[in-house]
Amino acid sequence: MMIFDGGPSIRPALSIHGTILFMAFEPFASRTHEKMKDVLMHPEAMGPAIHYYMIRGGKEKRNVTVWETGTVGGEYIKTYGHYHIGELDETYKIVQGEGVALLQKLVVEDGVPVPSRVAEFRAIPVKAGDSVYMPAGYGHLVVNTGKEWLVTMDNSPVAGPDDSASMPGHADYESVKKMRGFAYYVVEKNGAPLLVKNALYIEVQKTDFGGLAVE
Repeated sequence: MMIFDGGPSIRPALSIHGTILFMAFEPFASRTHEKMKDVLMHPEAMGPAIHYYMIRGGKEKRNVTVWETGTVGGEYIKTYGHYHIGELDETYKIVQGEGVALLQKLVVEDGVPVPSRVAEFRAIPVKAGDSVYMPAGYGHLVVNTGKEWLVTMDNSPVAGPDDSASMPGHADYESVKKMRGFAYYVVEKNGAPLLVKNALYIEVQKTDFGGLAVE
């Protein structure tokens, strides 16, 4: 039976055997090509209508992300990328496919992170069966470099019924948008991933490229 709770937001809910389940949180979202133009190496290039899909269930149900295959202007399909707000860490499990996880930690001056200066950058090649730990304080994104859908599962939280599956409240996307992506782009060259520096970053102090070629 469909009911509505009496709160000020008038949230729809479902009653099952007397248990009320609120339905305000929509767990499914997708990231469109139009939105991804913010962070692409070549935003003018053509790309798929949807770059990746998200189903968010939080720590209990887990979150699932599915990447499309291919490239946009030579750059492999990737997630938008974000930093965590607060002391939040998470672990990604690679369910299917192969790719590269990018992690970066910003320089902090007077308690404020500087988007154009990176204290540490890491590129971590991943494949099905691997797990990648995303420490607190590190921004991260994941790139699909394979020929099949890349599928991951992670344990980041859902912050209640008013959280957004597309742009969760624990994530800072603006710092990534300002720099048009991370410190390096992952592009296809001769059938293999290549790291290309993002010229908007003025400093990258420490790097670990995970064995990937760098231009």
